[in-house]
Amino acid sequence: MNGVQAIKTALEGTKKGLAWYVSDFSDADLLVRPVPNANHAAWQIGNVIGGDIFFIKEAFPDTKFPELPDGFMDLHGSKGAKNDGPEGFLTKDQYLKLFTEVRDATIATLEKLTDADLDTPSPEKIRSWAPTLGHMFLMASDHTLMHTGQFTVIRRKLGKPVLF
Repeated sequence: MNGVQAIKTALEGTKKGLAWYVSDFSDADLLVRPVPNANHAAWQIGNVIGGDIFFIKEAFPDTKFPELPDGFMDLHGSKGAKNDGPEGFLTKDQYLKLFTEVRDATIATLEKLTDADLDTPSPEKIRSWAPTLGHMFLMASDHTLMHTGQFTVIRRKLGKPVLF
């Protein structure tokens, strides 16, 4: 396995993990906050979607990401973190479809690279925490993993079974 293949495996794994952790959530479950001031799963999934685009688009402006609904980035960024919904938030099926399309575009962009390309410096605005393109793609996977880890607390609050 080379570097590109390893990063692709991480991106695919976190894509599957996110879908798995919310597989038995209803649309209403997505809006449950585990504790006051913690983000609900709808906001977090939207933030992950926006994260992939944020991480990848500047370095690869030709990446074919799907068009996001109006106001999506604001709603799923710091401006929308306190919004309990449901106004503006999507259904679970809509989030999962959009996440799959965005993640697939991220992976398609990665697959155009060589292992040597992974050592190329990342865009300046993210270089302090993702110095190379390889780090940048791994950040997309890590960002997803961090948020899906938070879903386990929501699952416990909702009385859902422990998955892992």
